[in-house]
Amino acid sequence: MPIIFLIFLAVPLVEIFLLIKMGNVIGAPWTIALVVLTALVGAWLVRLQGLSALNRVRESAARGELPALELLEGLFLLAAGALLLTPGFFTDIVGFACLTPPLRRLLIRLAIRRFGPIFPGSTAVDSAHGNSSIETDYRRLDD
Repeated sequence: MPIIFLIFLAVPLVEIFLLIKMGNVIGAPWTIALVVLTALVGAWLVRLQGLSALNRVRESAARGELPALELLEGLFLLAAGALLLTPGFFTDIVGFACLTPPLRRLLIRLAIRRFGPIFPGSTAVDSAHGNSSIETDYRRLDD
């Protein structure tokens, strides 16, 4: 929890600092225009890449494969959209980084390595320890 608190405290401070610095360099109207422009371009790119990711999910599902990577990419695209619509330059940099496919895939691999794969029917604790199945005894009641 403390890391989340630090992020919620540090990010707005960094954004305010960067907005003030940029406003001093290029002026307030241009700074506002640049923030709006990055939001518009970011929303357009998220829409394009989101539709592409959705098509890849459909193709994987049609082949009978689990579209896990495509769904994780969709999650990163959702985060990128939220970051790009948030006014500021730091969040825009992180948002555009999430829109870069090679970097996005690298971040996904790092997240999987850090948190471990989640297997269907298992908990995060089980999958982190390599247990991907549940063993149990059963009997049919109609016999």
